[in-house]
Amino acid sequence: MDVAKEKKPRMSLEIIILAAGQGTRMRSELPKVVHPLAGRPMLSHVLDCAESLSPTAIHVVVGHAAEQVKQAVEGKDKIHWVTQSRQLGTGHAVAQAIPDVGADAQVLVLYGDVPLISPSTLQGLVEAAPAGLALLTVELENPRGYGRILRDGNGKVLAIVEEKDASDSQRQIREGNSGILCCKAGLLRDWLQRLDNDNAQGEYYLTDVIAMAVADGVEVIARKAESADEVSGVNDRSQLARLERIYQRGCAEALMAAGVGMADPARFDLRGEISVGSDVFIDCNVIIEGQVLIGDRVRIGPNSLLRNVQIGDDTHIEAMSVLDGAQIGEGCQVGPFARLRPGTELADGAKIGNFVEVKKSRIGKGSKVNHLSYIGDTEMGAGVNVGAGTITCNYDGANKHKTVIGDGAFIGSDSQLVAPVSIGAGATIGAGSTITSDAPENALTLSRSKQRSLEGWKRPEKKG
Repeated sequence: MDVAKEKKPRMSLEIIILAAGQGTRMRSELPKVVHPLAGRPMLSHVLDCAESLSPTAIHVVVGHAAEQVKQAVEGKDKIHWVTQSRQLGTGHAVAQAIPDVGADAQVLVLYGDVPLISPSTLQGLVEAAPAGLALLTVELENPRGYGRILRDGNGKVLAIVEEKDASDSQRQIREGNSGILCCKAGLLRDWLQRLDNDNAQGEYYLTDVIAMAVADGVEVIARKAESADEVSGVNDRSQLARLERIYQRGCAEALMAAGVGMADPARFDLRGEISVGSDVFIDCNVIIEGQVLIGDRVRIGPNSLLRNVQIGDDTHIEAMSVLDGAQIGEGCQVGPFARLRPGTELADGAKIGNFVEVKKSRIGKGSKVNHLSYIGDTEMGAGVNVGAGTITCNYDGANKHKTVIGDGAFIGSDSQLVAPVSIGAGATIGAGSTITSDAPENALTLSRSKQRSLEGWKRPEKKG
């Protein structure tokens, strides 16, 4: 009879994220980890990855502009903030957090400016750590700026040497240190107490614990990252821009794998979350922000911005359109050069044309606002036709007022509907009218002065 082996409970995991640096090479008043990648602070990406590992606690070490860093990631739960009042190196930073870590926990050290690290890579590192100290390394074509991994003749890790302290021969080593490591808290606490700052930078290097581990007979397990990109840090704006494109290319590849057509995946930006149906096509330079839901057979024209919108099946968004906080029905057409502001709802088959702005309004089924118009705080029925140059005058300088337009109404070009006002079903508003009172159903309403011509009138002439 087989007896199943009893599974050992997983050691509790606590994560320390270093986020105290100023980032002087960014040339910015913003703390480095607050600079956005895909529309969110770099630190938020690292926190998301950390949370995916279900740790017992997450400790974030802050220093420069600490309050600003905390505010940038508001809403994240279970963060224990640790202050590093003086930035004296990575070892010193970890030492500020280690007193709050459980003695029997595993500790994973991450960095707030390494935003593309993947959960699967970290999971593998954590699983290797119980045997000793697990270190994430990376093979690089050009390892400049990285600490080098020193190994013995049998390939065992001996130490890490920082580039500024390395000899010429050591600088030829292509295996670099990512800085990410995992080990038992008790071991790390002991090594941190033994660190010194006898080096070119005068700092307490976390990397020095590797040599201490070897000296203490603790095995150092080196795991190589699958990609150099996921362990790339950000020190300046050029590096941030490079990681942005890597991140966006990954998003585009994932969408194309799901069946989305793209004119050019190199010119696509996802700064939120997107859900798409089948046979969707996205043209060049489209930006997605917030929560965006797109139905089947939708086409998004070039240079458009979609922010917190829902788009129904078979709708076409033409070029240069901005949709923000809008709900778009099926079979609609929007743009080109249209702007739909928060609170806009388009029923099925509605059409919003070029240079039309809609705000906090519902446009009924099959209704059309084709040209050069502003529709605000309006309830519009089905089958309405709004002529070019029409505006709803919804603001009196102090308060907003509502316009109601019934089914089948026809609004002539260059009309002003002064709210609060109602246009009855089937009503026609003559072109060039200013409507200040309710217009009845199935009638023509207009307000114009009588046209007249002055015989013998002459244009003014310039003096002299």
